[in-house]
Amino acid sequence: MTKTIFAGFGGQGVLMMGYVLATAGMQEGKHVTYLPAYGAEVRGGTANCTITVSDDPIASPVASFPDFVVVMNTPSLMRFQGRVKTGGVIFLNSDLVELRPKRADVEVVPIPVNSIAGKLGSPRNANMVMIGAFVQKTGLVSIDTLIDSVKGIFESKGIKVHELNALAIKEGAAFIQTEKRV
Repeated sequence: MTKTIFAGFGGQGVLMMGYVLATAGMQEGKHVTYLPAYGAEVRGGTANCTITVSDDPIASPVASFPDFVVVMNTPSLMRFQGRVKTGGVIFLNSDLVELRPKRADVEVVPIPVNSIAGKLGSPRNANMVMIGAFVQKTGLVSIDTLIDSVKGIFESKGIKVHELNALAIKEGAAFIQTEKRV
């Protein structure tokens, strides 16, 4: 059983990252839970979600000590870094999070997701870059299943959106491979 918290500001696609991972997990026949939480603000407020992926039934969606935390901004790092279990991994958006966790008992994976998405011509795809990097590193689901999941979720947006999402996911995965972080 693997528990992950995705966190950031509203509008960064944090809840979508979790939803995409949960959907991909279901497509692979795994048990999943998706527990979103957000402030009253639509954009700019805090948002986070907890995703559990397991081969066995899941008793609770709560993650007191998650295996992974994905943070898209500094306040999220400050809030969640202490909750990652020993030996866990913190993925962070290094374009917006200058601080680094003080813990020596977790791995930190900085990823410049805004820069990568900007080079693709779509800064709003930073979340897709991050989920691609996350899945490449963790192996919770396959990259192909992840891309297929995103295609289904955004089907009504058309082929151009699908192609851009798929490219962003692949670029995130490539960053992890290039950085020899696997």
